[in-house]
Amino acid sequence: MSAVRLLVTGMVQGVSYRAAFSRMATQLGLDGWVRNRRDGAVEALVSGDAAAITRLVEWARRGPPAARVDDVVVSEEEIAVGPGFRIEVDG
Repeated sequence: MSAVRLLVTGMVQGVSYRAAFSRMATQLGLDGWVRNRRDGAVEALVSGDAAAITRLVEWARRGPPAARVDDVVVSEEEIAVGPGFRIEVDG
């Protein structure tokens, strides 16, 4: 079991990035959350199988068709997140 925090920058708000990210994380069986940040980035905390997290990070670098991803910063976390995946209120 692994946990990572992602910080995604570019044109990632207003293009259904969070919804698409949440769907992909759920399909991969991951737990956690995703939210918009006030600075225009999208932030996520994800935990689960390391191989599934790797696939999600690869997807995050592309995002949904309307997005333009400039960068994805990934940092390991020690935090355990509860079961399921959700879209959180903007932070």
